[in-house]
Amino acid sequence: MQKLHDTQEKPKKAFLVSINEDKNNESQCNELRGLSESLGLEIVSHEKIRVREKNPKFGIGSGKVEELSQKAADFKADLFVIDWNSQKQQQGRQVEFPSPSQQRNWENTCGIPVLGRQELIIRIFADRASTREAELQVKLAELTYFLPRLTHKYIDLSRQRGGRYGTKGSGETKLETDRRKIEKRITDLEKDIEQIKKQRQMQRKQRERNKMPVCAIVGYTNAGKSSLLNALTGAGVKAEDKLFVTLDAVTRRFQLTPDVQVLLTDTVGFIRQLPHSLIKAFRSTLEEAALADIIIHVLDASAPDIDDNNETTISVLRELGAENIPIITLLNKIDSLHLAIGNEQVNLIGDEQLMGTLEGFLCRFPGSIAVSAKTGAGLGEFKEKLLTFCK
Repeated sequence: MQKLHDTQEKPKKAFLVSINEDKNNESQCNELRGLSESLGLEIVSHEKIRVREKNPKFGIGSGKVEELSQKAADFKADLFVIDWNSQKQQQGRQVEFPSPSQQRNWENTCGIPVLGRQELIIRIFADRASTREAELQVKLAELTYFLPRLTHKYIDLSRQRGGRYGTKGSGETKLETDRRKIEKRITDLEKDIEQIKKQRQMQRKQRERNKMPVCAIVGYTNAGKSSLLNALTGAGVKAEDKLFVTLDAVTRRFQLTPDVQVLLTDTVGFIRQLPHSLIKAFRSTLEEAALADIIIHVLDASAPDIDDNNETTISVLRELGAENIPIITLLNKIDSLHLAIGNEQVNLIGDEQLMGTLEGFLCRFPGSIAVSAKTGAGLGEFKEKLLTFCK
């Protein structure tokens, strides 16, 4: 009798490590889990470490690295995913961890690949890219990040397009050859992206001639920006409960009133400490927010890290020079807010308690509007406020 074999790729088993210099930041730990799950990794363990001893070779003590290596072997983990939660900056930018040399040292000691948070995000972007513009931008970010990491252990995540530029590096000659090829490819990609940037500029000039207000929908990743665009315009943009589903700026016309039309632009989601290579590659897409007439800031009201998410978005807008553009803040997903409060009696929470929670949110975010892109609740109030901004 012929045997049937399962040909489906099994998810990689990931051992997560959150390293902190003072105290554990639970929101950042949750974010690391969310990022790992978005890449389709199976989380076998999550270690939270307070830094006691710093070894430049690893970033933490060598004894701790050996201990983690043994634990990973016990869990039969395929790779480490590491995030160093540090507020310290060097020369005005966030210090990257692990550095290329630290990454190699970890891998040589543990015998399995190591992904830093930046590489994790880049791989998610590579997995999500579907249009030519997004693919070019992600590929540029990939090559820029992996250029100093050509000896980084190759990780076969065959379900995604990204991550195929790592090489085992059989010798110095091959490394130099690979380096030259990648540098040339980076130059070619930068030229292609510059052409797309010019096309985007022409599109913006056309919009200016139409004299329609341009509204950029911004917010932390997975806040419900695409769902809002779909609810208002029926755009049919892909919207899932995952991080970074939207990588392209999608613009649709919205008939606000019989006499007033606006352009709504869905943008790539923000996240704290977005890798510099991605910021550079997606600059033209991120500029949609900086050049808008009105910014619609979408916050996930049910997220436990709503304050951190709000601060991240405001910080990114400030970096883009968009802090002076009028902002309408929407507290989205109020339909699922009851799931994020209470205890075991979560299903018994009444409307009165829910309204009390909403009032608390509205006080924390003055001028905001509670909405649900899923059910349509609050969208009427939002349209009225948007109309006042367009007059």
